[in-house]
Amino acid sequence: MERSLVLIKPDAMERGLAGTIISRLESHGLKLVAIRMLHLDKELAERHYAIHKEKPFFKGLVDYITSAPIIASVFTGENAIAAIREIMGPTDPAKAEPGTIRGDFGVDIEHNSIHGSDSLGTAEQEIRLFFWDDEIFT
Repeated sequence: MERSLVLIKPDAMERGLAGTIISRLESHGLKLVAIRMLHLDKELAERHYAIHKEKPFFKGLVDYITSAPIIASVFTGENAIAAIREIMGPTDPAKAEPGTIRGDFGVDIEHNSIHGSDSLGTAEQEIRLFFWDDEIFT
């Protein structure tokens, strides 16, 4: 069973979409095993998005993700990472199909409602940023 970090981003939180997004993931057979609501500080946001540090959009990304509370969660399931990425749709909501989370709820490429890990290695690294082992249930 794979695990993936899922973040429900500020734009989705501000529009009251957290429950809908969690429900969509669960309805595809994924199991919620950890959840917390938090207001990311700049340091954690920079660590989470460190891979983008040298890119021109890094500051905007950090400013956005720290602008309002988010929900951090861990989902598990068979091929969870690929499944979540399919349910989310492409990063750019303009390219996402209706029926995907980003296609239905994303505003633009930055305000796209959700983040999901892109690989097993990234998932484990991201999960450790947000959760202690004893906060993840089976």
